[in-house]
Amino acid sequence: MNKTRASGRTVGGLRTLSLQAPAVTLLLLWMLVPLGMTLWFSFQRYNLLMPGMKGFAGFENYQYLLTDPALWSAMGTTLLLVGWVLAITVVGGTLLAVLFQQDFFGRGIARVLAISPFFVMPTVSALVWKNMMMHPANGVLAWLAESFGLPALDWFSSLPLTSIIIIVSWQWLPFALLILLTAMQSLDDDQVEAARMDGAGPVAIFFFITLPHLKRAISVVIMIEMIFLLTVFAEIFVTTSGGPGLATTNLAYLIYIRALLDFDVGTASAGGVIAIILANIVAIFLVRMVAKNLEA
Repeated sequence: MNKTRASGRTVGGLRTLSLQAPAVTLLLLWMLVPLGMTLWFSFQRYNLLMPGMKGFAGFENYQYLLTDPALWSAMGTTLLLVGWVLAITVVGGTLLAVLFQQDFFGRGIARVLAISPFFVMPTVSALVWKNMMMHPANGVLAWLAESFGLPALDWFSSLPLTSIIIIVSWQWLPFALLILLTAMQSLDDDQVEAARMDGAGPVAIFFFITLPHLKRAISVVIMIEMIFLLTVFAEIFVTTSGGPGLATTNLAYLIYIRALLDFDVGTASAGGVIAIILANIVAIFLVRMVAKNLEA
């Protein structure tokens, strides 16, 4: 019977590399072809409204973007959105994980209800919040405000970015809860009981036992969420369309405006390259942070 050898041969005499080649080749094409086309278009004059104006543009598209105030406004909005959603979901997810770890009647149903918003599609979630929760006349929040004698608030006009942050946080809080609650299952109950016998209160147990135990899980939540939050689009498209003005225009929505509203494929591709660079910088930082926590 043929056995796997150190040289890499397998049962049929074929090398492992030859078996992996089709999948690896398809994966590389899947990744490199769109990236290559984006890079190529970013150096071209390519506007669908002016099909006759074509040619090599050099760094003109990048120069135009980098001198456009809309780009820096979009990057600031992106960072604000990511930062606030991460803060809300990590802090809220940690507190909810501690709460749902306690034994109480109906805990299983409560866990399912708390996690269920994560499975709602972003477009549906945005529509629900826009038409049922934050509507200034018929929304639930308007009804609550009027019940306390307060004027109803037009959320998407008065607090547009705050509204987007609330919607996105509502979507991602269950994800943080799911990861952190799973990590809570591995917390040693004997360690907690020993701390209680030594006189430690709930606050001390949380900060000196529970929180250090959740450090790795929190790092994973931050890494995964940040990657996806950099590309938030559907919630903005459905609710505010990037407005008022550029108040809720993040980097992903700005690329959409340049590509599908202004029909400037070259400038939009340059924006895509800038977004890729930003995402890679964030990814490098996050990988190092997670690796440091895993070694601890």
